[in-house]
Amino acid sequence: MKAITVTDRDAGIEGLTLTDLPHPHAAENDVIVRVHAAGFTPGELTWPATWTDRAGRDRTPSVPGHELSGVVTGLGYGTTGLTVGQRVFGLADWARNGSLAEYTAVEARNLAPLAADIDHTVAATLPISGLTAWQGLFDHAGLTTGQTVLIHGAAGAVGSIAVQLAREAGARVIGTGREGDRDLVLGLGAEAFQDPEADPGEQADVVFDVIGGDVLAKSAALVRPGGTLVTVAEPPKVRPQDGRAVFFVVEPDRARLADLAQRVRDGRLKPLVGDVRPLAEAPDAFARRRRTRGKTIIRVTTD
Repeated sequence: MKAITVTDRDAGIEGLTLTDLPHPHAAENDVIVRVHAAGFTPGELTWPATWTDRAGRDRTPSVPGHELSGVVTGLGYGTTGLTVGQRVFGLADWARNGSLAEYTAVEARNLAPLAADIDHTVAATLPISGLTAWQGLFDHAGLTTGQTVLIHGAAGAVGSIAVQLAREAGARVIGTGREGDRDLVLGLGAEAFQDPEADPGEQADVVFDVIGGDVLAKSAALVRPGGTLVTVAEPPKVRPQDGRAVFFVVEPDRARLADLAQRVRDGRLKPLVGDVRPLAEAPDAFARRRRTRGKTIIRVTTD
């Protein structure tokens, strides 16, 4: 099968190549998925799990990408809940070969059924971005109706979904981003929009950061007493006064994936699809990841 692989830690994006790999094996409770659409996370080439398995052993050549939508083609021993021929979407394990391949092995519990009226390209935007947005806002920050949330990177893959979820929950949303994203973010439901470096003039109950660096460092001062700063970028070095700071890594959640998909079907959630590129162009998509809105999707195979 064709897959994007990486073998050299020091090569970075230049080390990504389109190669031939053996068809994956389905371990116990796995399914084999023929990948139709896949997503990747910008910084995953720096993750330890990209290079080693859970025992710390080298696992190169490794296949990046962890979001996928496709069709089940095989079942491992003991696998239940899914069937061959079923449309699914979800998360590939961090320490196993990922989704930038024609086929991949995934634990069945990390996948949710996908309705026929949701395109694979749209479904592939949901696993990391949708779960990160939900878990950050509600599981970790406890956002409730009437509160104010400041969402950095509101036009991005995570931020754009977070804006919509927070607005539907009855929160007041302030989005940040580049000036060219203003109309988009306001159209998603934000009440106000500003530059991430600007002083918002008020504090928020929740500040949701996906950028890190100076933006994260300055965000602690934007949290109201008793509020929460939540981030997926890096552990925060500055904590809010009289508040909490939470750094988290998204976790698989089949039930929540099903809920997000239903929101898409109902028209209550519109994932922001950015560039759609073929598998052979995945290395270039990594290189251009910060120049596009929404989630860049790799179209691997077609129906």
